[in-house]
Amino acid sequence: MSTDTGAPAVTVVGLGPMGRAMAGAYLDKGYAVTLWNRSAGKADELVARGATLAASVDEALVAGGPVVLSLTDYDAMYAILEPAAASLPGRVIVNLTSDTPERARAAADWFAGHGARHLTGGVNTPPSGIGTPEVFTFYSGPRDLFDELTPTLEVLTGTDYRGVDQGLAALYYQIGMDLFWTTMLGWVHALAIADANGIPAAEFLPYASRSTGGMSQFFEFYTPRIDAGEFPGDVDRLAMGVASIEHVLHTTEAAGVDTALPKAVLELFRRGVVDGHADDSFTSLFEVMRGSRTAA
Repeated sequence: MSTDTGAPAVTVVGLGPMGRAMAGAYLDKGYAVTLWNRSAGKADELVARGATLAASVDEALVAGGPVVLSLTDYDAMYAILEPAAASLPGRVIVNLTSDTPERARAAADWFAGHGARHLTGGVNTPPSGIGTPEVFTFYSGPRDLFDELTPTLEVLTGTDYRGVDQGLAALYYQIGMDLFWTTMLGWVHALAIADANGIPAAEFLPYASRSTGGMSQFFEFYTPRIDAGEFPGDVDRLAMGVASIEHVLHTTEAAGVDTALPKAVLELFRRGVVDGHADDSFTSLFEVMRGSRTAA
């Protein structure tokens, strides 16, 4: 949708760091941007650049163009939008709020029940990456709606459409967050051990970068084996992994650093050995983890 001046219109609801970055990207591209946020002061800089601050959620919803939601979670979304539900019929919602796949599907049904069209999105970049086509956002929902909105979505990031199921974008996003946070936590733990031994984070940085930079090669090597359900111990053995993690744990204890993380890893490795995978690759833990799902 365009304004009377011919400029494309968009509304951004939620002005945390991500929402502000998104609104700024749209202003940079000449969009007519309407804003709403509980704390109106967060809009001041954007209003000074030409955005319009809506006086209410209802006013924001009917301002024109798709409504981009950038909120903490779906609880916050419902708290903001339920009182304004009468303004939802005919609206187009791009929901970039993070939550679970199940809640994304329920939210899509809720919007549909109020006459709004909806896309789920999962943004794979911090605010600093918004406006950069090299990063991307997962999307799921009606294909025709995604195609219609693609030029507007690509103002923010590159796009990766995952399918009609509204939960898929959230699923892919949360899987990525699983990988991200566990990796980053391992890095922080390693830095704590380094610090306890008088090694500054900056000194260890090049070694951390080299180690993590090579991880993609491991992913590429093991992925076809995992998809095939094959975990041969020709390159590594889980029993060797147990010994390695025990050494990490002992080093952690000697440094006086919290041991919760290596203990959790060691417990998982030992479970794999008990399950009969001692001579298999550590990737056999894929079956152990899947088994915990079945048992639950």
